[in-house]
Amino acid sequence: MFEARRLSSKIFLQALLFVLTVPFLLPLIQMVMGSLRGAGFGNYKAVWNTGVVPTFFRNSAIVAVCSIALVYCVTMTAAFGFAKLRIAGKEIYFWMLLAALTLPEVVLLAPLFATTMKLGVHNTLVAVILPLAALQAPFTILLARNFYEGVPSELLEAGRIDGAGVVQIFWHIVLPLTRPIAAAIIVLTLINAWNSYLLPLVMLISPENQVVTLLPQFFVSEFANDQTKVLASAVITAIPEVLAYLLLQKYFERGLAAGALK
Repeated sequence: MFEARRLSSKIFLQALLFVLTVPFLLPLIQMVMGSLRGAGFGNYKAVWNTGVVPTFFRNSAIVAVCSIALVYCVTMTAAFGFAKLRIAGKEIYFWMLLAALTLPEVVLLAPLFATTMKLGVHNTLVAVILPLAALQAPFTILLARNFYEGVPSELLEAGRIDGAGVVQIFWHIVLPLTRPIAAAIIVLTLINAWNSYLLPLVMLISPENQVVTLLPQFFVSEFANDQTKVLASAVITAIPEVLAYLLLQKYFERGLAAGALK
């Protein structure tokens, strides 16, 4: 592992890291400062007084948890198959799956809307959960496949010699080794599901079904645009993501690095 030994090198690296973090810190600082302009913490009180914050948070939590569960199950099993099992034509299937990464969410809105209307799930959380999970899965499978390929095949062979089947090998040998990449998948899916805006905007109509990313709409209209309360809404919305990252930071960084490098 690279390590700076000289004091001048350490100072240079610290200064470089500080410069690199400034473009990311400034918008966050401006967001917090902007949310406190005017009425100060009264802006947060005004957001809470809309009466929809608990409902929106509950709906976002349901969307995030269900999306994480779907993405985790699909990713872990699919990546294991692509990396360790002998499946005819699996490389073709894998590249077809990766082709889905080229499709932006906005291009799929119209067909997704028509599909949810036909299935009768429009204006329900299902209409947001399933597309979010489907759009996230190709990228997480790519990360997890690279991680699985780093698992020694000798462990699988040892399991087969002991009489274990594929399911037992996956459940008892491989899956316990995937905590780092699992943490990365959970955090990435949480961020994607929690921050989703276009899908909830199109799919959810009733206020009792809407999510936290739609909270600023209470302070933006044709004749009004209260940016202080919009920023306060953004700060409230970001809190769960920050807490989740801080709790899973160690595993997230290890998993992301292991999944990105083959």
